[in-house]
Amino acid sequence: MSLLPELLQAALLMLFASASAVRIGLARRGYDEPRQPALFCALLAFGLAAGVGICAVARLALGLDTFEAERWLLRATLLLGVPLIGLVALTFARRWSWSRPTWGRIVLGLCAFFELARQLGWSDPYALALGLFSGLLIIYAGLLQGPVPRQTAAGILGGMLLLASLPWTGLAIGSNPLADYQQLCLALACPLIAWLLLKLPLSAKEQSLEQA
Repeated sequence: MSLLPELLQAALLMLFASASAVRIGLARRGYDEPRQPALFCALLAFGLAAGVGICAVARLALGLDTFEAERWLLRATLLLGVPLIGLVALTFARRWSWSRPTWGRIVLGLCAFFELARQLGWSDPYALALGLFSGLLIIYAGLLQGPVPRQTAAGILGGMLLLASLPWTGLAIGSNPLADYQQLCLALACPLIAWLLLKLPLSAKEQSLEQA
């Protein structure tokens, strides 16, 4: 049994994920082409997480029948949103610039594997594998900012919170002890990761565009 009411966790997820999506959406206007598609992918990820919170609040506070939508959005967050966030953090931390078609293929590929995993009943182990990889990518992105302690801390803490939110279905070590706090972990991770993404350094090409 969670010590933090489920409704409060859902409300925090709705607020923090929505605020992160708005922050990313507003920030996109100030970036040039190299980061536009990546930030759109981050916006999509935070939007999915916000949708989970909105559906949960509607179910718990208003008594609406949104459980299936909530469950689908949570699955989409874990199987699409979380890996997108991990890849965005990686590309920004390494100062890589991927084109719009490349990001489009990544989104389509993740969507295809998302549906395939759902059809085959592999959603939980697939989500765990993707989540582990994505959480480690965010931690790695933070560690690359070694000279900047706040960004390093945001990457490590945000990545660990994502890892804490993952389902441990099928593991020999048992279930996730933080399973009752999944939405809280996601809620706390969102603003940390959004802040980190917007603080990661520009590539040399983007710096020259800004200085022009």
